[in-house]
Amino acid sequence: DEQHPDLDARLPDGSRVHATIPPISRCGTILSIRKFKKDMLTIDKLEEYGSIPREGALLLNAIVKLRKNTIVSGGTSSGKTSVLNALSGLIPENDRILVLEDASELQLQQKHCVYFETRKPDKGGQGEFSIRELVIASLRLRPDRLVIGEIRGGEALDLLQSLNTGHDGGFSSGHANSVKDMLSRLETMVLMAADLPLPAIRSQIASAVDIMVHVARMRDKTRKVTAIEEVDRFENGEIIL
Repeated sequence: DEQHPDLDARLPDGSRVHATIPPISRCGTILSIRKFKKDMLTIDKLEEYGSIPREGALLLNAIVKLRKNTIVSGGTSSGKTSVLNALSGLIPENDRILVLEDASELQLQQKHCVYFETRKPDKGGQGEFSIRELVIASLRLRPDRLVIGEIRGGEALDLLQSLNTGHDGGFSSGHANSVKDMLSRLETMVLMAADLPLPAIRSQIASAVDIMVHVARMRDKTRKVTAIEEVDRFENGEIIL
């Protein structure tokens, strides 16, 4: 309605729907539907498509098996969710996985998956359940691995704290143009949640995150994994990659 001129929703098959009406859309009603591929994208398929070399695929397999906390970064429509899905396919079958998302997009291949989704407030502004609240609730369910679809705000602090308290092997993704940009965004998102000194935030990031994977959309419209970097240590006020 006029008070709520945009809508973010999901169809029963998982497709994402976004609708806007005047006055915020000047040319009438706009309806966008994003459909997801039915067949799962695996690491082997990424290699087959030329999105990652053989050495990269083997490295990512080792990273997942060694339970390294991993963040996938990339620009809009670069394939972050697809790579996150492919990485999740490498998780051992007997691991209990908790998946937290703003809007359900991930389709994990394992049996032991519990899916959570945020809830928007109702017309009276009541009943909202944010990613931050989902993270806190999910940690009581003893997950072996925590997968957060995408971090956009203050939930970054809860993610770092959960990864720093023994929940290793976690995954998440975020919008950024490079690995260094993603680290800067993480700092900004943590500052949205708490007024902490920058060295303390960087120290937390360095101890919580092990691996950064960057995905990019090339000029010829192909999507490729362009970087796999290890977060080495926090030294002289900087995070060393």
